[in-house]
Amino acid sequence: QEQLVESGGGLVQPGGSLRLSCAASRTIFSIYAMGWYRQAPGKQRELVATITSGGSTNYVESVKGRFTISRDNAKNTVYLQMNSLKPEDTAVYYCYVRGRDDFWGQGTQVTVSS
Repeated sequence: QEQLVESGGGLVQPGGSLRLSCAASRTIFSIYAMGWYRQAPGKQRELVATITSGGSTNYVESVKGRFTISRDNAKNTVYLQMNSLKPEDTAVYYCYVRGRDDFWGQGTQVTVSS
């Protein structure tokens, strides 16, 4: 099911920032942990960050200190604030719902290049 809508990607220079948004349903946000994963050409899918319904967060080591995940349940939206972007962050970013691979969206392209 296409139940997720990602937005906020774009082209930025190294060191720049982007804020990604994932809009979902109230039901999803009330039940599941959420997050972001990314897929770059020639690379394995990578889970970047997660956040539970209680607000606990986890990050892959490579983005710690640069990315911040948050959620606003009133808006049924999860965010990924990305600062100090590097070319290696270039990928399509997808919203993630823990334990529900059947929930998916189109993703949003993030390109970091000079």
